[in-house]
Amino acid sequence: MEQTRAGEYDAFVAARWSVLFHLARLLTGGDRHRAEDLLQESLVKLWFVWPKVADEAPEAYVRKVLARSAARSARRRWWGERPVEELPEVAAAGDVSATVAERSRLEAALACLSSQQRAAVVLRYYQDLPDRQVAEILGCPVGTARSHAARGVARLRRLLADVIEPVG
Repeated sequence: MEQTRAGEYDAFVAARWSVLFHLARLLTGGDRHRAEDLLQESLVKLWFVWPKVADEAPEAYVRKVLARSAARSARRRWWGERPVEELPEVAAAGDVSATVAERSRLEAALACLSSQQRAAVVLRYYQDLPDRQVAEILGCPVGTARSHAARGVARLRRLLADVIEPVG
């Protein structure tokens, strides 16, 4: 029985890893390493409650843990990182510079938002969750979640607006 649950957990993680990692990356303002740490910590928490949430909504549980942990870690001053002597090898890719530049621009703009605004915007517009569920995940009233999302989107619009000067 326990082996079946472990297999279900492994299948869930394998199937949802990339989506959850992308969510974690957005919640951390584009910091890939913090996103990996955040997701791994969240999946460890999921492992301990897996028998309770496996049949219900494990992804919703992980989203809630990710959002709350991201907000909590944003207040930390130090994350215990240590330098290493050798850098890991980087995979070679084709020319995707325009896509990378646009994604980097968005991640940089997301990083300028407060952790609450960033979480509200990502959960509402990237994850396409209803306001009520965003509020539940953030642990605040629905009006506050809407306010965080609206202010975050307004700030993103200001940050991402291209300045076009008139010619002539």
